[in-house]
Amino acid sequence: MEVIDRSTLEEKLLLTEELVSVIEEAFTALASRQVIMPEIMRIDISEFNGEVDIKSAYIPGYESFCVKLSTGFFDNPKKGLPTSNGMMILIDSETGEIRKIFADQGLLTDLRTAAAGAVAAKHVSRENSASAGIIGTGSQARYQLEALTIVRSLKNVRVWGRSLEKAEKFKEEMEEKLGLPVTVTATAEEVVRKSDIVVTTTPASEPIVQAEWLHPGLHITAMGSDAEHKQELSEEVLATADVVTCDSLLQSRRLGELRACNDNNIIENTIELGEITGKGVVARRNEEQITVTDLSGTGAQDTAIARYANQIIGG
Repeated sequence: MEVIDRSTLEEKLLLTEELVSVIEEAFTALASRQVIMPEIMRIDISEFNGEVDIKSAYIPGYESFCVKLSTGFFDNPKKGLPTSNGMMILIDSETGEIRKIFADQGLLTDLRTAAAGAVAAKHVSRENSASAGIIGTGSQARYQLEALTIVRSLKNVRVWGRSLEKAEKFKEEMEEKLGLPVTVTATAEEVVRKSDIVVTTTPASEPIVQAEWLHPGLHITAMGSDAEHKQELSEEVLATADVVTCDSLLQSRRLGELRACNDNNIIENTIELGEITGKGVVARRNEEQITVTDLSGTGAQDTAIARYANQIIGG
């Protein structure tokens, strides 16, 4: 049984346009195939501000699929440890044999989540979006910004986080890596009001983004809410938006931002990204519309990136 560690994956697997296409295909599969994707199994470890998630999906026609175990322990940075950890197991679809174990410590999840954010921006945000806003300063905030640069020609970035020190570190690292000017803002409101695309990347349990901050042409990708107790957007944000999209409607209503939505009209009109990538459904119809994408993360994305990693590593 071959075990691939994080360092090997970091050497060979990059956040690229090709990877964005791989995740895009996973969205299409969800909309066009009879994907077997069970509900997420989650264990909350409230004593230590942590959670463990198990996700999986079998996509018909694929000779392998993934079962993923991921953890998020949100006090870890205080201990000098990363927030995320975990592994992915690639399984033979015909025999059930384990092909590989990716002991990635959360890397593959970070990459596929960022690529999903890029898919959302590619298909839902304005093509001429030039200003990005990031709410949150962790590893996913960094990956999300990097992914945005693959699909949009950004000219400037704003970031807000609860820790000014971490926000300044984000600015320093991302300016060096991407060559884009990054401004640390005093409030999340400033990020939203002055950005074309906003990505929220926090484990917030109370809404951060408020409806009165929204403006014509804005796109928001909210990817932090993946549990019943999390919420980054106020319910009024969804009510104000002209278009709401998500990765999985069933999952979003259970764990994502749509969990707090009591408006059946919004729910009934929410568009899954797979309908856009695979069925030609148009989300944004003009540059004035306000759009929101709710990403809670799917097992189909995990299967897609595990198979891609296996291809890149060789197997």
